[in-house]
Amino acid sequence: MQKSATPVQPATREAALEVLQRFRILIRAAQRHSQWVEKRTGLSGAQLWVLQELAEMPGLRVGELAERMALHQSTASNLVDKLETAGLLRRERMASDQRVVRLHLTARGQSTIAGSPSPARGILPEALRQLEAERLEALGVELNHLLAQIRTLDAAYGKEPLPFTL
Repeated sequence: MQKSATPVQPATREAALEVLQRFRILIRAAQRHSQWVEKRTGLSGAQLWVLQELAEMPGLRVGELAERMALHQSTASNLVDKLETAGLLRRERMASDQRVVRLHLTARGQSTIAGSPSPARGILPEALRQLEAERLEALGVELNHLLAQIRTLDAAYGKEPLPFTL
């Protein structure tokens, strides 16, 4: 004889609104930090994050940079183009293989990151990096459940699918 599963009870409206408010606080805090960074440096939060990654790992390729920042490669390439135009980084082709392009900070890029507000990655990426491994894993699992629910709702309402990169 098979045991019947206990039906899952949906969250209360109040509980859902409390969690929604926490998401709004997270988003606003990240936006405020990014705006503050831009006022102080003239760079977007993402641009400053690129400089931080290259300060820590000189010689990254664009694809490696994109992976470290969880970005699409074309987005990372656009960030690199702007920073190169601003004189903050340079591309170097490898002598052994001209197809391989490595990214390095210029002296100006190094001084920019040295004098920039902290955390250069932004407060949300840095807070996630500082979470205990078990908590981060649990958060990831719960966010995956939430994203699955969003996918279900999105399909149910016939909207254009959301651009998930999982």
